[in-house]
Amino acid sequence: MLVNVIKDTLFDALKLVPFLFIAFLLMELFEHKKMDKFHKVLSKEGKYGPIVGGLLGAIPQCGFSVLVTNLYVFRIITLGTLISVYLSTSDEMLPILLSSRAPINSVLVIVISKIIFGIIFGFIIDLIYKNKSNSNILDHHVCNSDNCDCEDSLIKSVIIHIFKTLLYIIIITFILNISFEVVGSKNISKLFLKNNPFAPFVSALVGLIPNCGSSIAITELYLNNVITIGTCIGGLLTGSGIGLLILFKNNKNIKENISIMILLYLIGSILGTIINLVGVSI
Repeated sequence: MLVNVIKDTLFDALKLVPFLFIAFLLMELFEHKKMDKFHKVLSKEGKYGPIVGGLLGAIPQCGFSVLVTNLYVFRIITLGTLISVYLSTSDEMLPILLSSRAPINSVLVIVISKIIFGIIFGFIIDLIYKNKSNSNILDHHVCNSDNCDCEDSLIKSVIIHIFKTLLYIIIITFILNISFEVVGSKNISKLFLKNNPFAPFVSALVGLIPNCGSSIAITELYLNNVITIGTCIGGLLTGSGIGLLILFKNNKNIKENISIMILLYLIGSILGTIINLVGVSI
């Protein structure tokens, strides 16, 4: 079991390297090259961010949430765009649904629901907060905390950021993977009694776990008819891969991080409950 957990942990971490490279490279360019024209373009098109984020987040991978999280830390994108990506992130859900030959209508309902909810709540949040995407882009410097000597070499600093972030991810992911193995799927399923009105709240809480295993567990429980579609969607809405993990690592505003996590939880659990109350079944 330990060997399998180590393999899964390393594989999950290595899959993120390309996304981390792009994310940190962009941040280095923004912070040190001061690409003002690019800033203006992003600011001008920022109002459409939730649409772009909602669509791209549905792509079955967990690296995009990492990239977007780092962009939000620098306020290159808005909070609404970040939330739209978190809500629509597919992670391991889509590959499991397709490989299990789930009914196409079930797949479409889940994926489209996540995209629509992501876009809607992304716009609502941006409307409420009305925050400018890149007004404080230089207020946060990852280099200050990582001591990467980035003035010497751009690529060197990117590699140092990637290494330190990967180490952080590997440690946390290993702990979570071990926990999933020790607890077991049968014990997890007991928390999701199909007729339990609080099941969406439990599912949304599990979805917050920054690990691909949470989306796998929720999807498998749905495929095995252990949970309803509402409970499933509620949990998958909060499942943003390891996006939250990166948010807590790189964003020094802990209160803001907790607020974002609570916001995700409320959206997922409440929407999941509403879907169950309406009686949607597929």
